[in-house]
Amino acid sequence: MRWQTRNFRYTATGHDRRYAIDPTKIETELGWKPKYNFDTGIRQTIDWYLNNQDWWKHILSGEYSQYFEKMYGDRL
Repeated sequence: MRWQTRNFRYTATGHDRRYAIDPTKIETELGWKPKYNFDTGIRQTIDWYLNNQDWWKHILSGEYSQYFEKMYGDRL
């Protein structure tokens, strides 16, 4: 276990492998295939966030936190 000092994110040895997905079973048993590969999917995701800034900008402004504090207060 260690902390990365540049971005203050906790990392653990083997972290990435634990969350990797092996789609072999779902592909062979159900015939499922991903609709997008990683490169296409990440590009479309970035484009969506760039084109929908009104949807997420209030989160960065603190408005999102203020809403939850007002609605839930001590229950958070």
